[in-house]
Amino acid sequence: MDIGHCHLDGNADAVEFCPHESFHNVLAACTYTLQEGDQPSRTGSISLFDVDANSSRLSLIHRVQTAGIFDIKWSPIGGIVGPLLAQADAEGYVRVHKLESCLDESQVPGNSLLEISDEHVSSSMCLCIDWNPSATSLAVGLSDGTVSIISFLESQLSISRDWKAHDFEVWAASYDIHQPQLVYTGSDDCKFSCWDLRDDPSNIAFQNSKVHTMGICCITKSPNDPYTLLTGSYDEHLRVWDVRSTAKPVHETSISLGGGVWRIKYHPSVLDLVLTACMHNGFAVVKVKGDQAEVVKTYKKHGSLAYGADWQRGRLEKNNVIATCSFYDQLLRVWMPEGNIPE
Repeated sequence: MDIGHCHLDGNADAVEFCPHESFHNVLAACTYTLQEGDQPSRTGSISLFDVDANSSRLSLIHRVQTAGIFDIKWSPIGGIVGPLLAQADAEGYVRVHKLESCLDESQVPGNSLLEISDEHVSSSMCLCIDWNPSATSLAVGLSDGTVSIISFLESQLSISRDWKAHDFEVWAASYDIHQPQLVYTGSDDCKFSCWDLRDDPSNIAFQNSKVHTMGICCITKSPNDPYTLLTGSYDEHLRVWDVRSTAKPVHETSISLGGGVWRIKYHPSVLDLVLTACMHNGFAVVKVKGDQAEVVKTYKKHGSLAYGADWQRGRLEKNNVIATCSFYDQLLRVWMPEGNIPE
């Protein structure tokens, strides 16, 4: 069932529902648009929407113009601050915005974003970003193969450390939410790596370079199982890993989703249910349980690269409200899968 849709002001590449209490209705969508010409530039924006599935409402409430954005992430619920939205952009910056409640001229309650800190990380582009569970630092992957750890203390960003982690672009950098001293990274060099931040970052905890046949796009740790981790790749496969045995996936047979697996999001309350953005093959909801991975729903109402996907939190979790976006057609959709999803 479609709840609402709109076209953004640029190429759409990420959507994120706010996980914080009282703000579950807030959806952020970001864009990246290459302006070609004699002096090419990369522009972007963050748009905030109010989503009400019960009344099928998708309302734009605020927009921030900025550099071209590759990734955004809300601060985690368990952090000491929030709600904050971090961006990784094409100008090599990490920027943090605070979500504020406000009254507009007509005295209607609303929300807006206020940038509170920025840090120029590199002359290369910042491609991906992730908060640690306490919201005191961020992991950032860069287009030159570097990974940076950015501390966030007293609302100020600063580079804590960085190191050359990969040979090519780092599209995935993710904290282990159960062991936040570990950071997982994946790159166009097909290497899936883990780094222990308690050691010198040049000493890698593990690395697998044999399983992914194309670049790694995303890495997501299961919030329910401290040993399960999923990776997505341009080679169209969703893979299940046991972090106690990283030489190979837990199961030799991974599931092919028919398109590059760009993003993976676990359902906020249904164990083992994940939402995937499959680039050239729309979006899929996958049940991952033990040695079984099965596509239970698909959504193909986008006409371009499927990049952004997320679940809404809060009281509507059982309704399975989903936001998705696609790149070149600049399209944002909010919808619910038809029929029941197995729990």
